Amino acid sequence: MEDYLIGIGKRIKQIRKNNKKTINDVAIAAGVTAGLISRIENGRTIPSLPVFLKIVEALGTQMTDFFDGIPKGIGQNFIVTRKHEQSIIEKEDEAVGFTYNYIFGKQLNSVGFESVLLEVQPNSRREKVVTDAFEFKYMLTGECYYEIGDHEVLLKEGDSIFFDGRIPHVPINRGKVPSKMLVVYYFI
Repeated sequence: MEDYLIGIGKRIKQIRKNNKKTINDVAIAAGVTAGLISRIENGRTIPSLPVFLKIVEALGTQMTDFFDGIPKGIGQNFIVTRKHEQSIIEKEDEAVGFTYNYIFGKQLNSVGFESVLLEVQPNSRREKVVTDAFEFKYMLTGECYYEIGDHEVLLKEGDSIFFDGRIPHVPINRGKVPSKMLVVYYFI
């Protein structure tokens, strides 16, 4: 059952893209927000059954076809994610110079987690955001200032930070080269 839950967001995204629909197209047709569709596709939330049924209808697919495309578990006690399975996360807000590459996500009992590779370009800009997760960031290359609430912290290569994502936050690259960081979201 858990394998189906993990695959729902990826399957919605796959069908949407195959049908050349935008997140906004599906959201309007399903009567939900584009932000909700984005969070579902990126494994940050699971839709309620009524919302799920509306989304499947908005995608223009049959329920049997929808579930046919979700991979079944094979009973292993480890998970491998291959590079070709990674995908760029389409954010629901305006952000210039930010690329989120989805690496891995899993729900384990009451704790879910997801990891992404975030690249922040010099002179990138966006408003502060909030997430329903605790966030761990590890700087791989470059440096970024991180605004968290009223505080600003400079993170350099090899530094890490952990914080409650419900506090408004944003990374700012004031340097001349892109910065990359590993981001792990913990959904509790």
